[in-house]
Amino acid sequence: MFISVFTAAQTQSSQGKNLIDRVSTLETQVNQLLGIVIPDVENAMGSMVRAKAQSDSTTILLINRVNTLQNKIRTLESKAAYTDSINFQLLQQLMMIENKIVTLTRSFNELYDLKTGTVDVSASKINNDDYKRSYIDALSAYNDGNYESAIQGFGRLVTGDPSHKLADNSQYWLGESYYALKNYKRAILEFEKVFQFKEQDKWDDTQLKLGICYQKIGNFDKARAEFQKLVDHYPGSEYYQRAQQYLRQL
Repeated sequence: MFISVFTAAQTQSSQGKNLIDRVSTLETQVNQLLGIVIPDVENAMGSMVRAKAQSDSTTILLINRVNTLQNKIRTLESKAAYTDSINFQLLQQLMMIENKIVTLTRSFNELYDLKTGTVDVSASKINNDDYKRSYIDALSAYNDGNYESAIQGFGRLVTGDPSHKLADNSQYWLGESYYALKNYKRAILEFEKVFQFKEQDKWDDTQLKLGICYQKIGNFDKARAEFQKLVDHYPGSEYYQRAQQYLRQL
């Protein structure tokens, strides 16, 4: 009986030892596996983190480049718009200067014609010499920039003898004098009176200045209409192309 019990105890002890040995072996194997797997996992995780960081860095770099390009585009667009605006202003100034040159040239030509006697001033109520002298004085005042004196002189001529050969010219230069003073609304009124005279040598000049006056006061629809009249009714005028330029601007 005692021997059987002892034998059973030995058997249980042996089984327990085997279990312990198996557990120990399994622990060793697990540790070995962990020693292999964990570094691989850590390396993989590290690679993923670095790749993610690199990807984020690349994305940020691309976004920054896109923003930089967009800013450059906006800057170029602004410069282009500014350049177009400046070019438009310069073109307008150039056309104003050209118009002033033409106006002054015409005034000097008229003075020359009057002084050389090439202008017919017959059939007038006022003495021809007096009318001619007063006209020269008024036109000289205009050329000297004394526009108030020119207005008085041309005004007296127009009201004194509206049937005179130079009455329409006097009316035109009356409008030019108000235009020179930047009194564009009054200039419009005076320019419109030019068409009441039968002589038509100043009609195309007047038509151009009417368009410019309306443009100056901001009435672009009326300005466009006046320039179009010049194009339609005076195709042979020296101002034909200039009127077309104004129309393209409006």
